[in-house]
Amino acid sequence: MQLKQLLTEDRAVSPVIGVILMVAITVILAAVIGTFVLGLGDQVSESAPQASFSFDFNDTGVNITHEGGETLEADNINVSGDNGADPSGNNWAGNTISAGDTAPYSGVDPGETVRVIWTNPAGGATNTIARATAPQ
Repeated sequence: MQLKQLLTEDRAVSPVIGVILMVAITVILAAVIGTFVLGLGDQVSESAPQASFSFDFNDTGVNITHEGGETLEADNINVSGDNGADPSGNNWAGNTISAGDTAPYSGVDPGETVRVIWTNPAGGATNTIARATAPQ
């Protein structure tokens, strides 16, 4: 076989490329269908809410104010300090927490980090959506 004929011969290239493309399409379709069948597609959309909080530390504890972002369900929000437990229970006034709502929390020690924690109602996963450290 001559070298020139070997380089210009392309009869086997088309079937090989076709098989590779068919396998790739099959794998992609299987992954997409499997994701939705197993319910993983629903969990992707349930991420932590976007909200901002301000922390006003004083002699008795901290006032936490929802500054903006999504309205939150009070049952899904916990406040936790470095000492482990919620400093003083759920102090939000209503069932929802919207921009401008403030809650006082006592029992915060100097230098303690206070966190606002959101618990996913569908699966129990938690995310810290705000945190601040009390001045020394």
